[in-house]
Amino acid sequence: MNNIAVLEARGVQKSFHQGSRELLVLKNVDLSLHRGQSVAIVGVSGAGKSTLLHILGGLDEPDAGEVLIEGDSLWGVSSTKRGELRNRALGFIYQFHHLLPEFTALENVAMPLLIRGISASESKRQSIEMLERVGLGERLDHKPGELSGGERQRAAVVRALVGHPRVVLCDEPTGNLDESTSDRVYGEMLELNQELGTSILLVTHDRRLANRMDKQYELQHGRLEQL
Repeated sequence: MNNIAVLEARGVQKSFHQGSRELLVLKNVDLSLHRGQSVAIVGVSGAGKSTLLHILGGLDEPDAGEVLIEGDSLWGVSSTKRGELRNRALGFIYQFHHLLPEFTALENVAMPLLIRGISASESKRQSIEMLERVGLGERLDHKPGELSGGERQRAAVVRALVGHPRVVLCDEPTGNLDESTSDRVYGEMLELNQELGTSILLVTHDRRLANRMDKQYELQHGRLEQL
């Protein structure tokens, strides 16, 4: 395994103000992921899991500390450079699929590739291949409203992974699904993780699913501890 972490947090801190009160949500958080590694962060609702994920994904700036992607600073660059780094290196999967309702499954999955400048024909080829891997080969031309909940979330997983990002950040990605469908989506996500060598960082309250990851951490009182 390469010694350079694909994603690293060093001394990350974040606080919020509630009136005159300052609430310290993250306290000197350190974390590193290497290529192909899967890591889960568990914690109760309000523990700061999503806040940490947003900082690691370049969506929310820390008060202190730094985030590195393959040694490159995420927050020490311009917003344009940060956007380029996020598009190249990061994928995102949320509890709600966030597929665009007016586009088909194929068009939704191909969109990140088109934004990256890949030709329409190549974007389509790669997207079809990935959708077929997760059993959606017969649903390419269906819009999100015509797909089941599990199918929509599997399409969201494929969209996050189609560009072969270094890391996929997952925020309760199957929270809206029943247990059986959730298990299937997780299984497919981990299979793609192994095939593509993409690292996965998952935040969840579900310890059963967290235990399927290579490492587990708990965020409690602002501090991250390995389980």
